[in-house]
Amino acid sequence: MVCFCFLVDQKRTMRRSKPAAGMCSRCGGASVADMKTATRFCCVPFYWKSWKVIVCTFRGAILKSYNK
Repeated sequence: MVCFCFLVDQKRTMRRSKPAAGMCSRCGGASVADMKTATRFCCVPFYWKSWKVIVCTFRGAILKSYNK
């Protein structure tokens, strides 16, 4: 008997942010942030990705993404 179990977890965290020059069209605020994604397989981290984004300060939505 064969049993496959895949448990994958992905977590996004905002490492730091600062005010941006632009504005969100819905709420009026925006900031530039460094984001990090950590992907884990069975509680063991095996992949990290970092990139810059422009984030709405009120809603937390990503308005634009840039690769480092």
